[in-house]
Amino acid sequence: MKGRITKLISGLYTVYSDTEDKFYDLKPLGIFRHKEIQPKVGDIVDFNDHSITKIYPRINDLIRPTICNIDQALVVTSLKEPNLNLNLLDRFITILEYNDITPILIFSKWDLIKDCEKEEINNIINYYNKIGYTTFITSTIDKMIPNLKEILDDKVTVITGESGTGKSSLINELGLDVVLKTNEISKALNRGKHTTRHTELLRVGTGWLADTPGFGNLAFIDMKEIDIAHSMIEMFEASSMCKFNGCLHEKEPKCIVKEKVQNKEILESRYNNYLLFLEEVRKQRKWW
Repeated sequence: MKGRITKLISGLYTVYSDTEDKFYDLKPLGIFRHKEIQPKVGDIVDFNDHSITKIYPRINDLIRPTICNIDQALVVTSLKEPNLNLNLLDRFITILEYNDITPILIFSKWDLIKDCEKEEINNIINYYNKIGYTTFITSTIDKMIPNLKEILDDKVTVITGESGTGKSSLINELGLDVVLKTNEISKALNRGKHTTRHTELLRVGTGWLADTPGFGNLAFIDMKEIDIAHSMIEMFEASSMCKFNGCLHEKEPKCIVKEKVQNKEILESRYNNYLLFLEEVRKQRKWW
């Protein structure tokens, strides 16, 4: 039989068979351990009544969280409490792009924004929309997104973002048969108290949605400088017009990306984050 791993708790894997519409709780064959192969949530597998017998090749493979074969990600970013963090948002997007996962950006807590801040925030959100990302705005009162279930149909979707942004509230608004604890933000820590203790795929229509812990430390694992450059989509698209092939848009002459930043065609915060990411990758390589 063939199925998808939907949950892992204490070494026991839950596998869903689409043809039977049935869940099985299984252990993997010992041969996987000897080959140092660990099944993951999201894996497509063959199995029998007792064991997982085969793991199919993965289209992508995340380490933090431990999940694979993801089609798209709902990236939930708070505008207030915690404050908008564009460095973290760009970090999420860059890592997702590198792993061929489509980011869908959800900006939460719009109702907490002051009137004097709204124009600047709108310009930022419109920029991400302009460069090709689907964006939504929600509030603490109205968390629903029009046609969200249709967006999730036939896809495996991960929901992610900083603690306290409203991820679990969004899941609960979908009416899933699951209870996820959601507490108010801890003012002292400026973080959410809600903790999700394991990764689990939840059935939504004809798709799957995962609420995933473990995004607290996002490193650019196995990524090089050129990978960062190729994963910032507006810079990658402009790079074909740079004078030098493989331009990293730092000190190179006749760099179109730098020109676009100066002309405000590329968001300055995106470019500054890009430079920080390059430096981080270089430091990682030094210590690896």
